[in-house]
Amino acid sequence: MAAIDIDKVRILVVGDSGVGKSSLVHLVCHSEPIANASWTIGAAVDVKVHEYKEGTPSQKTYFLEFWDVGGSANHTKSRHIFFNPVHGLILVHDLTNRKSHLNLRKWLAEVLAKDSNGAKIGSNSGSEYDPERFAGSHIPILVVGTKMDQIDPRRESVLSRSSPVAEECGADEINLDCMQSKDLAAGTSKAVKFSRFFDKVIERRFFAKDPFQSVSTSSYMYTDRRRPVAPQYISKTCHQD
Repeated sequence: MAAIDIDKVRILVVGDSGVGKSSLVHLVCHSEPIANASWTIGAAVDVKVHEYKEGTPSQKTYFLEFWDVGGSANHTKSRHIFFNPVHGLILVHDLTNRKSHLNLRKWLAEVLAKDSNGAKIGSNSGSEYDPERFAGSHIPILVVGTKMDQIDPRRESVLSRSSPVAEECGADEINLDCMQSKDLAAGTSKAVKFSRFFDKVIERRFFAKDPFQSVSTSSYMYTDRRRPVAPQYISKTCHQD
C-alpha cells in the first residue's frame, strides 16, 4: 500500500497514577472501554485519526498522537523526556479522589517547566503552577474527570462545580465514565468538546502565527495501521474512525 503523508500533533495525557489515563486514551482512540487496564511504566502511545473541521471546506485528516505518561512518583526525574514537543495537554483526575485534582497544578507546572526547545524555564518540576508565571503558554489544555460512576451520591455536587484548575487555564472540562462507550458517542456534547479541543490543538500547531508555536515535528507516514514506530519502551497503536 502506498504511504500517505499525514501531519500529526502530539498530545500529552498526564495525571496521578491510577486516575484512569490509559482507560481514557483507549476510549478516545477506539470508541470502546479498555478490557484490561494496567499500570503505565514510562509512556504508552496510541494514535487516532481525526478529521479537522469535519464537514467544512477546511476539512483535513490529521493523526492525533496521545502520549499517556505514567504517573508514578518514582519516575518524576525521568519522565520529562516525554514532554517535548507538546502541542496539546490533557490533565486527568479521579472525581472520587480530591487530591488527584489538587495535584493537577503540579502536573501542569512540571509539563510547562520546559520551553519549546526542551530547556527548563522553572526552578523545580514539582513546584506549583503559577498562572501569572506561565501566562505566556499557548498550549491548549483540557481537564478530564474520570470515574464519574463511582462518585458517592452525597458528593454529586462536585459535578456541578467548575474545576478551579480549568478556570485558571481557561480550559474546557469534561467528566465521564471511561467504562461507558456511550459517554463519547458521536454527536454527544462530550464528544463535541473533545473534537473542538483537537481542532484547537491542530490550529495552534499548524496555523498559529505566533513564533512560539514553531516547534519541530514531522509527518506520520501512514503505512500499517498497527505498526509500532516509537522507541522500544513505548507501545503504539493506531485507530481510524
